[in-house]
Amino acid sequence: MMTASTSPSAPFAGMMAAYMMSTPTLNDIHEAQDRIAGHAHRTPVFTSRSLNEQAGASLFFKCENLQRVGAFKFRGATNAVRSLADEDASKGVATHSSGNHAQALALAARERGIPAYIVMPQNAPAVKRAAVAGYGGEIILCESTLAARESTLSEVVRETGATFIHPYEHPMVIAGQGTAAVELLEQAPGLDMVITPVGGGGLLAGTAIAVKGLAPSIRVLAAEPAGADDAHRSLRDGQLHPSVDPQTICDGLLTSVGEIAFAVMQEHVERVVLVEDDAVVAAMRLIWERMKLVIEPSAAVPLAAILGDDLDVSGMRIGVILSGGNVDLGALPF
Repeated sequence: MMTASTSPSAPFAGMMAAYMMSTPTLNDIHEAQDRIAGHAHRTPVFTSRSLNEQAGASLFFKCENLQRVGAFKFRGATNAVRSLADEDASKGVATHSSGNHAQALALAARERGIPAYIVMPQNAPAVKRAAVAGYGGEIILCESTLAARESTLSEVVRETGATFIHPYEHPMVIAGQGTAAVELLEQAPGLDMVITPVGGGGLLAGTAIAVKGLAPSIRVLAAEPAGADDAHRSLRDGQLHPSVDPQTICDGLLTSVGEIAFAVMQEHVERVVLVEDDAVVAAMRLIWERMKLVIEPSAAVPLAAILGDDLDVSGMRIGVILSGGNVDLGALPF
């Protein structure tokens, strides 16, 4: 395990700008399908008569909680890692994350035989550190502030030459996430709507590009905790609002929506539905009890939106992407 100072040698913003490219296309998503085949799982789509009755609709759950590393993040990380030229890949990849992206990038890098440098805050739970290390990531600890994470990452990239793979603000990551929606449309034809959770927006953006490219008549919506409502406010106001002091049980949805995702949202996403945490906990419990599926709170947000009063879904066929299943079994919210 490395240590590093928090004094940046290159501005983090400049590092971001170095790979900020155009919005990915449907063709990029199809290429990602080929690239990740044999690495990422083609996850199943499950249904539940009980939940259909409660919703008054036919629900088709795309089970990314059964994806490798337990989340959709492995798709995007694998696509990004396998998009690199051999010379760049040989120097490794790097990111700052204490969540699913860290584990996904570590495993994707290990499978290509290259290093993965993962900057994590010193207060990251031991179980998350162990998971990243178990997938082969080299952990660099820093202070718990965002500024410290960004500056430490800048220094790691300068020292190693590794390629920075952002958790969601990266075209190849977004394209990889979009492959889940392509599979969903193949597995559950005739959908009227697809809904995903939204945090940074990589999953939502990839989903929207895929769905609108393949079946433009399908409505694309997002669901978000009311205590972390930056995506809702951004889409409503037509300008990006940061996530400031978010308060929600959904720890995977705390980050601000990225610029690429926001542009896609403005073009393709009909609305962002807000839900309270108590509704998320109730939806999470329903999926555990009725479907026998382990999901994390973030993954339950779309079902909470469907079962709430703000969305009329009567008689619809709805695709729901269950984003992940990495939950602390010792600290369940029910």
